[in-house]
Amino acid sequence: MDRQKVIVRTSIIGILANVFLAGFKAAVGLISNSISVVLDAVNNLSDALSSVITIIGAKLSTKPSDKKHPMGYGRVEYLSAVIIAVIVLYAGVSAMVESIKGIIEPEKPDYSPVALIIISVAVLVKIILGTYVMRKGKSVNSDSLIASGKDALMDSIISASVLLAAVIYLIWGVSLEAYLGVAISIFIIKAGFDVLRDTISQILGERIDSDLSKEIKESLCTYPQVSGAYDLILHAYGPETLIGSVHIEVDHKLTAVELDVLERRITAEIYQKHQVALTGISIYSVDLDDPETDNLFHAIENEVMKDEHVLQIHGFNLDKHTKTVVFDLIIGFDVKDRRAYFDKIVEKIEKAHPDYKFFITLDTDISD
Repeated sequence: MDRQKVIVRTSIIGILANVFLAGFKAAVGLISNSISVVLDAVNNLSDALSSVITIIGAKLSTKPSDKKHPMGYGRVEYLSAVIIAVIVLYAGVSAMVESIKGIIEPEKPDYSPVALIIISVAVLVKIILGTYVMRKGKSVNSDSLIASGKDALMDSIISASVLLAAVIYLIWGVSLEAYLGVAISIFIIKAGFDVLRDTISQILGERIDSDLSKEIKESLCTYPQVSGAYDLILHAYGPETLIGSVHIEVDHKLTAVELDVLERRITAEIYQKHQVALTGISIYSVDLDDPETDNLFHAIENEVMKDEHVLQIHGFNLDKHTKTVVFDLIIGFDVKDRRAYFDKIVEKIEKAHPDYKFFITLDTDISD
């Protein structure tokens, strides 16, 4: 079954389960005069609406690319996650308002054995539903499904707390309804905020997954002609559309024809193995046989790599005729003023090797 069908089918199951639970909880809450049970029912309805939006997002994300959007519509899934987050936040704020009203003007609940049984069943259903939806979400790399699954598991905790409040009231006569409603509201608001924060972070552009970055670079370095892979940049046009570029280090003796064949082969095989489209492969030309280049590189490497904030140097090239050295230097983000720190390191290198002219680029710690 393809990814879209899994998302739609799982979301439909979520809708049916949440509508079923919302109906029963609403009836129980109104009959027993329980604020927390009614609010829990509203939360189930918001979950059902979230599933509807997930379906719509999944459908729109598979729309074929066109002239206006040549990379397709995969990022629609991020927008659907934002809408879900806003709905959850609205539900949480609304629940908070109603709970505070209940604290100001309290009403005593009236629980029945049937109400307690329904709430208990709801806890079990939510645990099963949440586990199922999360598993399916991970299997198809759907952030919306994963978020829905986590939300369902959180709902099971909320329903369990409602059940606990009912037991406390029946045994000791102490009503915690309105106060529990406030607690539930806080949980709902936090869940909405977490989804919104994570989705906005993805839209802004997050760091490449460490495992994926290492796997791609390791694959690149399996080619005999490639002695190093650096500056891997990936852009996500949806959960399953990754497009990027990379620098590879090759022997300077390779011809244009040989490089063309190598790049075409790399592009095809990296996509087949990692489902990543490398649309740009740039070249670092290295003279692997020249003793002067090799000695100078290792001398500079030993000098700068002693610094804990220097992560890597790469793209090293020496023009022996002009005594010009070119390379990139990566400084970690833990340094507040990376440019000033970089300038000090460059000054140190120039003093240690006055016979050479240096053109050093401050590179960014983009991927592991």
